[in-house]
Amino acid sequence: MTQNSGKKRVVIKIGSSSLTSSHGEISRRKLERLSDQVVQLKDEGHEVLLVSSGAVAAGYRKLGCLERPDTLPEKQAAASIGQGLLMEAYSEIFLSHGYVASQILITRSDFSDEKRYNNARNTINVLLERGIIPIVNENDTVTIERLKFGDNDTLSAKVSGLVDADMLMILSDIDGLYDDDPRKNKNANLLRKVEDITPEIEDAAGEPGSSVGTGGMRSKIDAFKITMASGIQAFLGRADVPNILIDAIHERAKGTYFDAHKDHINLDQKKQWIAFNSGPEGELIIDNDTKTLITEKKESILSSGIYHVKGRFKKNSVVRVLDLNGDELGLGVVNYSSNELKKMLEKVDKDELMDVAVDIEHLVCHLEVSIPMGV
Repeated sequence: MTQNSGKKRVVIKIGSSSLTSSHGEISRRKLERLSDQVVQLKDEGHEVLLVSSGAVAAGYRKLGCLERPDTLPEKQAAASIGQGLLMEAYSEIFLSHGYVASQILITRSDFSDEKRYNNARNTINVLLERGIIPIVNENDTVTIERLKFGDNDTLSAKVSGLVDADMLMILSDIDGLYDDDPRKNKNANLLRKVEDITPEIEDAAGEPGSSVGTGGMRSKIDAFKITMASGIQAFLGRADVPNILIDAIHERAKGTYFDAHKDHINLDQKKQWIAFNSGPEGELIIDNDTKTLITEKKESILSSGIYHVKGRFKKNSVVRVLDLNGDELGLGVVNYSSNELKKMLEKVDKDELMDVAVDIEHLVCHLEVSIPMGV
């Protein structure tokens, strides 16, 4: 959605503590207050997608647990109960205002497979264009720990890139990003605007969170790295502030705004998928001359510049690109399988090998995206 008309495509991440009572149940009052603001955004003409936590928190008491469960099977069972309760509540509220909600449950593997990634993108685009409010959550019922996004902060950032959002709003139980932990330092200052995630900001990121959530400030910083690199504006603010969503979209809310970096980073959908979602399957170790070509002159990787091939992968797989010191330079899509590349390297006269192993169009370097690849 273009911003010329003033209408925006907005992704809103709502944490567990913003939706549940102190007893771990869904708070109808909190849910209605936030949903009413979503309705107001829709009435203004904005497209809105929710990334909503709360399934496990809403379901574990119905499962018979007095506290949030620790074991994976119990968490998954609680999520299977709570997800239905959460969607039922959302649907009732939005229908009362004339809007339809849809549920989308995804896993990290849905993002790492390019075809499924594009299918999810196409589905959500249809929903948004038809005026539906998609509600996204990780499919906790079936996801195993090593394949999880980790938290819904990361999920919301990746969903924002998936749908070409104009803005991501993360609602939490803290006013925004501070230069120190406000719980320990009463003189900590709220950062109103962040143009770059510096080492100092990362060091200052504490872990303010609640017993019903999984994400702390560090996970939010990681999420904002993704949005900033993807050219998406972001906002972090306190969920219980009246009209926080309305004020945030008009850039008058108390909180922290994160710049979009549209001026010097331009990652198209292909490169966003490579950088943040692909799941590399092997490694290419390149020589120093090739390192200079790709990092300074932005040229493709020729097979003659490959020093070593590690792992087994097929043509069009995503691989990590490393220098001779083992430092990761970025990610790229290979034009040959690992077997084909290894056979090329066996040739005596490497000067004859001028095939392009990785096109510059399918290469994402750390100089383009200043965060670890494959977050």
